[in-house]
Amino acid sequence: MADSTKAKVHNIFSVLFNHAVRYEWLKQGRNPITLVRQSAKRQSDPVVLESKEIRAILAQLEPCARLMVMLAVTAGLRRSELVGLKWGDISFREMQISIQRSIYLGVIGKCKTETSRKPVPIEERVAADLWLRKESSKYNGLEDWVFASSRNRGRTPLWPNTVMAKLIRPAAERAGIHKKIGWHTFRHSYSTLLTANGENVKVVQELMRHASSRFTLEIYSQACLTAKREAQRRLVEAILPERTQEPAPAIQSSSI
Repeated sequence: MADSTKAKVHNIFSVLFNHAVRYEWLKQGRNPITLVRQSAKRQSDPVVLESKEIRAILAQLEPCARLMVMLAVTAGLRRSELVGLKWGDISFREMQISIQRSIYLGVIGKCKTETSRKPVPIEERVAADLWLRKESSKYNGLEDWVFASSRNRGRTPLWPNTVMAKLIRPAAERAGIHKKIGWHTFRHSYSTLLTANGENVKVVQELMRHASSRFTLEIYSQACLTAKREAQRRLVEAILPERTQEPAPAIQSSSI
């Protein structure tokens, strides 16, 4: 498991043992999990796609996979939420999606958190693509899956790992993108691009459906190289405004 996942398991056991100590179910006086060390620090930065890379991938995809990527990268839906969508969850009048369930490894369950169940707004062009899919699909009833599997005659949704391995990653390769892409790459890219566009951190937090804006900034938002250069340029102009108008002086070598 990832270090962050192991840290969450560690915290759950800590709460469990604290409960046992509190009610004297454990004879010893301290929580034994405190002796277990587990860092939540990431081993590497998450992969983030630039806008042009996302466009290149979308251009290589067939309509179904393209729509799945669009919802992941423009609405921040998790893969478990994507495949858990039913047509009854989408309000075309209010232009939003109601997240009612998640599916992981074929098992239908509840959403990750209470915050995850908040309605998700969808942009007009994405809503139009959703409507076209609804009109062209044989499985378009309110209780039908949005991304129903034709192989299983609509009884189950598509498997996201299969879509990623057989459609999306090959599309990225054809587009000349060799980054290691997963479903969460699109969610990370969504948050990063929103932040790079200068959106209010509270708005980004709400769109990501995070309980804390600190989590949004520290975990999901990676500064783009262009944004870093622009930030540096603005800082240099504020400190050395004359340098932006006058040519840099020639540097003469001298012996010491």
